[in-house]
Amino acid sequence: MSGSSSITRNEVVQFVLRISLVSIVTYYSAKWLMKNLDPTNKSKKKAIEKAEDILRKLGPNIKRQAVTNLNDYELVIASHLVVPENISVSWDSIAGLDHVCQEIKESLVFPVCHRDMFSGSALYQAPKGVLLYGPPGCGKTLIAKATAREAGMRFINLDVAMLTDKWYGESQKLASAVFSLAVKIQPCIIFIDEIDSFLRARNSSDHEATAMMKTQFMMLWDGLNTESDSTVIVMGATNRPQDLDKAILRRMPAQFHIGLPSEDQRLKILQLILRQEKLSRDVEYAQLARMTNGYSGSDLREMCRNASVYRIRKVMREKSKEMAAAAAAAASTSNGTVANGNCNGRVPAPIAAGSPILEETPAITMDDLVESLRNMKHSKYNSGLVNDARIDLD
Repeated sequence: MSGSSSITRNEVVQFVLRISLVSIVTYYSAKWLMKNLDPTNKSKKKAIEKAEDILRKLGPNIKRQAVTNLNDYELVIASHLVVPENISVSWDSIAGLDHVCQEIKESLVFPVCHRDMFSGSALYQAPKGVLLYGPPGCGKTLIAKATAREAGMRFINLDVAMLTDKWYGESQKLASAVFSLAVKIQPCIIFIDEIDSFLRARNSSDHEATAMMKTQFMMLWDGLNTESDSTVIVMGATNRPQDLDKAILRRMPAQFHIGLPSEDQRLKILQLILRQEKLSRDVEYAQLARMTNGYSGSDLREMCRNASVYRIRKVMREKSKEMAAAAAAAASTSNGTVANGNCNGRVPAPIAAGSPILEETPAITMDDLVESLRNMKHSKYNSGLVNDARIDLD
């Protein structure tokens, strides 16, 4: 009896070990298979590697405990983190918006940089939400970057596509990771460009996953108000503020309208764009500012860029004509010497492909700028982008 009972006990132990081994192998095999079947697995790995590299640069300025305790979702969001020192845009890079920049400095930057001045006040703090709205190309994104650099805040350039995931519940976890990461690395700005495409007005036709993600985002955003010490600002830019949800507008008390530049503002923008360019003496900023009524800052930059290319294009055409004339003259000379029996005729050597054509960069003239403006107007009217249609986007 004892021998049979001992054999039975050994068989039970072996059976349990086999079951445990099979379960472990099955678990890790299924986990490996799920990871390899996920099409976003490689992109997530790259995002985590990029996030770790960015966080190492921010290491001296962030609590080490907060960085080491980041989960996988927070690391994915951290891959879109921008270090303030790496932002090349400053207040000097913006022209014609002095009143808006000054108001943002006083209401947003000063409470962040000088929090100790009124430590006993519960009202002296930066707003939790800032909305920049106006026609496209007027400097909304530039203002957001300059604000982050001026205030020394970390800048999360939130990509809405990053929050979408095919697995149920993953989008909500990523939305939650946005705010948990921002709190750990504060002070921080969460910037959402074209915020109307993400947080537009909710209706019954919204998909369940999209509606849940919007709700989760707004709940976490409003929950920041319970922490008075947190310095996390959600900043959005849009040219269609009427499409935003009313709950989002309520969470963005600081709203700044950035409209099309006036004539004086266009004058300052042109001076800023062309300040490092080689200009001809006939360039008149005031005349260009009058001629570009209804143009945004990006339109003015494109006009100047096209004029800069046009001067090179004009010189290249002249050089091509000279080379063609020289080749024709060389061909006629060669034919004449052969007919006369003279083998000592000199033929000009062809210009090498890598040889410099321009000895000196030509200056941008007023004609180049006017021609660029004329071509730009022609293309915009042909495509239907007239001034009135663009102003209606506001």
